Amino acid sequence: MLKAVILIGGPQKGTRFRPLSFEVPKPLFPVAGVPMIQHHIEACAQVPGMQEILLIGFYQPDEPLTRFLEAAQQEFNLPVRYLQEFAPLGTGGGLYHFRDQILAGGPEAFFVLNADVCSDFPLSAMLDAYRHQPHPFLLLGTTVLHYVEKPSTFVSDIINCGIYLFSPEALKPLRDVFQRNQQDGQLCLPLGEDSSGLWPGAGTIRLEQDVFSALAGQGQIYVHLTDGIWSQIKSAGSALYASRLYLGQYQLTHPERLAKHTPGGPRIRGNVYIHPTAKVAPSAVLGPNVSIGEGVTVGEGVRLRESIVLHGATLQEHTCVLHTIVGWGSTVGRWARVEGTPNDPNPNDPRAHMDSESLFKDGKLLPAITILGCRVRIPAEVLILNSIVLPHKELSRSFTNQIIL
Repeated sequence: MLKAVILIGGPQKGTRFRPLSFEVPKPLFPVAGVPMIQHHIEACAQVPGMQEILLIGFYQPDEPLTRFLEAAQQEFNLPVRYLQEFAPLGTGGGLYHFRDQILAGGPEAFFVLNADVCSDFPLSAMLDAYRHQPHPFLLLGTTVLHYVEKPSTFVSDIINCGIYLFSPEALKPLRDVFQRNQQDGQLCLPLGEDSSGLWPGAGTIRLEQDVFSALAGQGQIYVHLTDGIWSQIKSAGSALYASRLYLGQYQLTHPERLAKHTPGGPRIRGNVYIHPTAKVAPSAVLGPNVSIGEGVTVGEGVRLRESIVLHGATLQEHTCVLHTIVGWGSTVGRWARVEGTPNDPNPNDPRAHMDSESLFKDGKLLPAITILGCRVRIPAEVLILNSIVLPHKELSRSFTNQIIL
């Protein structure tokens, strides 16, 4: 018997994902046509012996999250439950706080996946490695290239992918950190203050810093290397890159999700996802690496490339949209051009990965993908280049390299 835990964080996270995270929790943002964490759930559901999937985070269980959980349970015929933290507890605190629910039923082991990673999730291969040589902590790792001038210690080219397989014994070091945090917190209490209760900060546990660092020095951390796709999803730009990776992966895993070029239909170049409810004009040219959401309207002569168009958006006739995320319900007017600048890894380097890019340098907005928040209106015949437009804005002219408040 196996379980899986997906760490989805909370609203205090994902600030680099704004303004997109204003409308929907970041884990539910559509990447390659489906919510970000659906890729995780699909991978977990395919592992033989998987009995339950738990989501742990600090989001309120609102209607979109509840609706997603109900749909996931129906689609995968597997219990998918959300466990809400009483406070943000870090990447390990939620695991320790909900340890009884994770271990209920006596699982052989449990997967732990960070929600903000894109991967082909080689979970079955990790399970095989674990069963061949059982140990409490198995991490998925991948290799990267980086340069350190005159390093004083060994510098590894392996990085942590944020995907783990733990045995039940892995919770013991988390208990040790919790108890140490509790002791440290009580020592810091002012003289005479009651120290009989639990210090609120004791439950905050960071897997990477508080647990893995110490255990790695003792040789207790094991790594399963992968050469498959992997990237972090920290910002809108990285979401667009992750969408490209997943669309490419669909060739193997979900070919039915990829649009095909048909007589009388739009011209498809490369990997493109089109929601069944979207209306796309026959003269539109789409791709490569395009995702079109529910209820989207794409007019005649539209050129759409390296972009995500979200639910209910409208691209009027002869618009050109490149390297852009078009928000929910937004409209781009006729003959307008909306374009961003990609910040992708070196395509000639198989070990290159997406960095968590910064929006600003020396007080100036760096060239990056263009983001239109929800219900933005772009007038006809204007240029929006390398800009971020906050929700509910109705523009009247062109903008370049600006955040439009």
